[in-house]
Parts: sequence; structure tokens; C-alpha cells
Amino acid sequence: MDSSQLNVITGQVIGAAIEVHRKLGPGLLESAYQSCLEREFEFSGIPFEKQKPLPVEYKGVKLECGYRLDFLVARSVVVEIKSIEAIAAIHEAQLVTYLSIGGWNVGLLINFNVLKLTDGVRRRVLGLHE
Repeated sequence: MDSSQLNVITGQVIGAAIEVHRKLGPGLLESAYQSCLEREFEFSGIPFEKQKPLPVEYKGVKLECGYRLDFLVARSVVVEIKSIEAIAAIHEAQLVTYLSIGGWNVGLLINFNVLKLTDGVRRRVLGLHE
């Protein structure tokens, strides 16, 4: 998938997340935002997989370590949801690690526990020229 298509998908995901945030506001549990974002994806016709298993490969052996992506949208954009006081460097590193392990290029880290959702969105890109 080229970068312009990925930009469209990330724009749709952010739009859906903004809609959820407008309706709910900050302060709820991560699970509530995940469920509502799932519904918003369905309403908007955005293709996604939820709780997608992410096996870890170590020295040629695939290990089922229990890692799961919150969402994989259109088979190409990793979406990780948070409801925390602030995004820390470790949360962004987690997203980059998921991208690297899974072979995806674009990921979104969305923290719903903010007053303005755009302040809680981080986009990470690996291996593409934007």
C-alpha cells in the first residue's frame, strides 16, 4: 500500500476516534473507547481486525507470547488505544516495536484521556518516505 493510501486510512481512523471522543469525552477506561471505536469503524465501513494476535519471532522460532494489537485497520495500520494521564516514550516505543515485529509501516497511538483528542494522537511511520 502506498503512502497516500495509508494517509487516507489514518485520516479515517483519526476521524472515527474524534467522533468517539466527542460523544464520550475523557476519563473512561480504555476498554470503553475500544468498544466504541470498534462500533464507529463498523458504522463508517472501515475494515479492521480487533485484538489481532502478534506472535514474536526469536531466532527463527515463532513464539505465542500473548501480545495483541488493539486494532489492525485495512490490514496495514496498527492502532493502539490508551486512556492514560500522558503518553510516555515507552508507549511510543511499544508501537514502533509492534510495527517492526509485524512488518507494518504505519501506526497510530491514540490516548483518549485528553481534553482535545488531537493532542493525544501520535503517528509513527517505519520505512516509508512521506
